[in-house]
Amino acid sequence: MRFGQTSEQSAFAAALDDLLSSSEVSAVSRDWARGETGPGLDLWRHLAELGVTALLVPDAYDGLGASPVDLTVAFNRLGYHGVPGPWVETVAVLPELLTQVDEGKALTAIASGEVLATLAAPPRVPRALDADVADHVFTLDADAMLQRGDPGSRRQSVDPTRRLFEVLPGDTAGIVDVGRALELGTLACSAQLLGAGGRLLADTVTYANQREQFGKPIGAQQAVKHLLADVRVALDFAAPLVHNAAVELDAEAPTA
Repeated sequence: MRFGQTSEQSAFAAALDDLLSSSEVSAVSRDWARGETGPGLDLWRHLAELGVTALLVPDAYDGLGASPVDLTVAFNRLGYHGVPGPWVETVAVLPELLTQVDEGKALTAIASGEVLATLAAPPRVPRALDADVADHVFTLDADAMLQRGDPGSRRQSVDPTRRLFEVLPGDTAGIVDVGRALELGTLACSAQLLGAGGRLLADTVTYANQREQFGKPIGAQQAVKHLLADVRVALDFAAPLVHNAAVELDAEAPTA
């Protein structure tokens, strides 16, 4: 098993970092939370140009047919930079489901970055993220029936950038096998959270080295150092678990 990234994956991560570091993502997120989605949609298209939206779309629909490991590379960086939008739904979950019901036109548009898509799958995911912005809204019921839908009432979230909506079911797309799609969604979410954890730690270390108390940075105190080290260790233990899960999913192993 390969435990590190390939040179291509490292270059992909670096390209994402270069783009996102120069894109004022914090300002984009604040606008997104207020419902001003223009800057976020522009960023979506730029990320699509780097291939993020095409990762799991099959070659037959102009996608990259990439691996789950490639997916974790992208979502780690999306999480690190706090990029808003229904990325897990559009990039990780729906390509697997839409391939099963032969939604080729939607898949091609997802791959190119022309459209956003979102999904509610109660009880696991009772509401759809950014349904008012998404071009395609779906709901998945307990019987694995995939249906198109329309945005319903908006619900409050503790994170203002996560704009949650009820979904009103519409036309039926078909019966799907949800197992792998939900596993890929869980994997992408895990990689995203790992990236977010890394960013929170990095920002906290920066703050601890700047904030002074009693004439010296608080980061010089042993108690603070130990807390930050504990977080570093936790993230370093989580990273290979996420990577191994991606490898297992790629191999379709029963232990994934």
